[in-house]
Amino acid sequence: MSSLATLKKRMLANPDVKAEYEAQAPEFELARELIAARARAGLTQEQLADKMQTTQSTIARMESGRSLPSLRTLARYAEATGSRAVVRLEAAERVRVVSTKRVTKAKPAKRV
Repeated sequence: MSSLATLKKRMLANPDVKAEYEAQAPEFELARELIAARARAGLTQEQLADKMQTTQSTIARMESGRSLPSLRTLARYAEATGSRAVVRLEAAERVRVVSTKRVTKAKPAKRV
């Protein structure tokens, strides 16, 4: 196992780190999609920036996952790469938490 993979595994063993890592998954997934669209179009970041009338650093920030583009910017990115943007809302996975604690009914309070 590479040292990076070992480090990642060790870091993700911490529940707090793992929760934060998983919380950022949508941003990184979007970044991967943006990079894939640009690659399919055969464009460099600079060429794409010219088509979108923006800067290469703006494209780099979007593709890094550090900033979330607006829907309007996503549409411009898609048009410039010959792609189409699709937004979809999906039902969240339902997670059932089962407690190992025994639940007892509370006795009604006595009136005095």
